[in-house]
Amino acid sequence: MENKISCQSCSIPLDATALQGTDKNGLKSKEYCKYCFDDGAFKNPEINLEQMKINVNNKLKKLAINEDSIQKTVNNLPLLKRWKSS
Repeated sequence: MENKISCQSCSIPLDATALQGTDKNGLKSKEYCKYCFDDGAFKNPEINLEQMKINVNNKLKKLAINEDSIQKTVNNLPLLKRWKSS
């Protein structure tokens, strides 16, 4: 089974370079997506884990993702690098 790389903030799959955020040096981030991270900083640094859970839940519902998959993704958020210390 291959290891899928996901954003360590919102869990979006980073399977396409175009989805990767950028580090301060302009290189693509291997940890965060473009929706969460740009130029070496979080786009929304004040967001907390509970707010991120709501955002991810709402976005996945708009994409018509099944409820079980949404719940698994939301439940996985606290395990991601950005939220582990929260």
